[in-house]
Amino acid sequence: MLTIRERLGMLRSIAAYYWKPFNKRRLMRFYSQFVNPNSLCFDIGAHVGNRTNAWEALGAKVVAVEPQPICMNYLRKRFKGKDSINLLECAVGEKSGTAKMFVSEMTPTVSTLSHKSWRDTINEDTSFEVKWENQIDVKVVTLDTLIDQYGIPNFCKIDVENFELEVLKGLSQPIPCLSVEFYPATIDNAIKCIERLEQLGHYKYNWSTAESQQFNAAEWLSAEKMISIFSKYKRDDKYGDFYAIL
Repeated sequence: MLTIRERLGMLRSIAAYYWKPFNKRRLMRFYSQFVNPNSLCFDIGAHVGNRTNAWEALGAKVVAVEPQPICMNYLRKRFKGKDSINLLECAVGEKSGTAKMFVSEMTPTVSTLSHKSWRDTINEDTSFEVKWENQIDVKVVTLDTLIDQYGIPNFCKIDVENFELEVLKGLSQPIPCLSVEFYPATIDNAIKCIERLEQLGHYKYNWSTAESQQFNAAEWLSAEKMISIFSKYKRDDKYGDFYAIL
């Protein structure tokens, strides 16, 4: 039985990601440059699955990974009968095993495996107090394990609330195209993610802020240029995702 706070938190997430007019169409138009029919996509940190929903509509096969039971229950109902979508209730990290997840009932988008200092940073940057009321043990797999089971994805989205570097540490081979969430207050984490990707292959980069589905640079950038831009980021700049293509 869900608590009132859990119900409200899920309703907020569903409204934010599904109730915006024409949002699915915008997502499909943006991701069509990376995702084609029969592409394989990994949705690491699927949450309520709006990216999975758009990729499936583009004809892709999707592996959607989400450790929060409440979100996974929603995903199972939403994508019931979709043979092109595999749902995995687990987290992704540097090593396979188990880990403790800190769950926010009212704001499940910031439930995380990350450390307390990051959670404190979130509260410093928000106008209301975020609480992580629950701690749950979750299964953890690596990207390498997922690749062994499903193959190398054409596109991989990583949005795991400051745990992105740990996800990439569990990858030992290049993926053709990725997106990685970044947060200005912890922009060093994004820079380390770029450095990690450069250990695996030679990538070009771009970035998009908030949910704009628009790139900020007209051309793809070198790792050095992307790191230089992020090094100048201020705490009150917008969050977003950086994209990397081989």
